[in-house]
Amino acid sequence: MNLHEYQSKQLFCPIRHPGAERRGGGLAGGGGGRGSEVGRLTVVVKAQVHAGGRGKAGGVKVAKDLDAVRAAAKAMLGTVLVTHQTGAEGLPSIRCMWSWGRRSRAKFT
Repeated sequence: MNLHEYQSKQLFCPIRHPGAERRGGGLAGGGGGRGSEVGRLTVVVKAQVHAGGRGKAGGVKVAKDLDAVRAAAKAMLGTVLVTHQTGAEGLPSIRCMWSWGRRSRAKFT
């Protein structure tokens, strides 16, 4: 079964799984509807492709305001992400999601 991140969050949110977003998580182009809340917190915009390594391939961007969120989503949509899991041909990014940024306790590389 292939699930995008936004789909798994939709499945886990009703059971209050700690990794599921209770707020945010809108899809670019689908009208997230929570634009007024952006700007109060950090937002992470993520390309939705079935591959790991999105961050290193440019498929994850941090934004501080609504204009930056829109610009990041616009830049990602329609691009081809090439990661270690996709091979040289890559996969097209046809969806983006956003979620609230979180402060991590440790940095992983």
